[in-house]
Amino acid sequence: MQMSRIGSPSVGMDDDGCAGHALGDFLLQLENYNPSIPDSVVAYYLNLTGFESQDPRLVRLIALASQKFLSDIVNDALQHCKMRTSNQINQSSKNQKGPKEKKYVMTMDDLAPALQEYGITAKKPHYFV
Repeated sequence: MQMSRIGSPSVGMDDDGCAGHALGDFLLQLENYNPSIPDSVVAYYLNLTGFESQDPRLVRLIALASQKFLSDIVNDALQHCKMRTSNQINQSSKNQKGPKEKKYVMTMDDLAPALQEYGITAKKPHYFV
C-alpha cells in the first residue's frame, strides 16, 4: 500500500484509473440524459441561492439528485397511502369477492408523514379561502 500526497493510503494507480474511467463514462451519460426537472428550472433556483456554474453537466447532476430526492418522497407517500387504504378496505369490505384494480389517491395525510421523515414540516390549512 502506498501513501498518496495528502496522506491517505491508496492501493495503486489502477484503482484511480478505473475510478476516473467510470467517472468519465458517467459524465458522458449525464450529457445525454434528460432529467424530469428541466435544466432551466434547476439553474434558476441555483442562481437564487447564489450558485453559478458554466458546466451544464453540474446542473444536470443537481437535477438528477433533486429528481431522486423527490422520487424518494413520493414513493414513501405512496407507501403511506397504500397502508391507509388497505386498512380502510379491510375494515369496510370483508365480504367482497374477487380482486379489484386498486387506484390510489394520495392526500396531504399521506404526504405529510413522508416529508416529516426527511425533516420537512408541511401543514394542511385548517380552512380554505
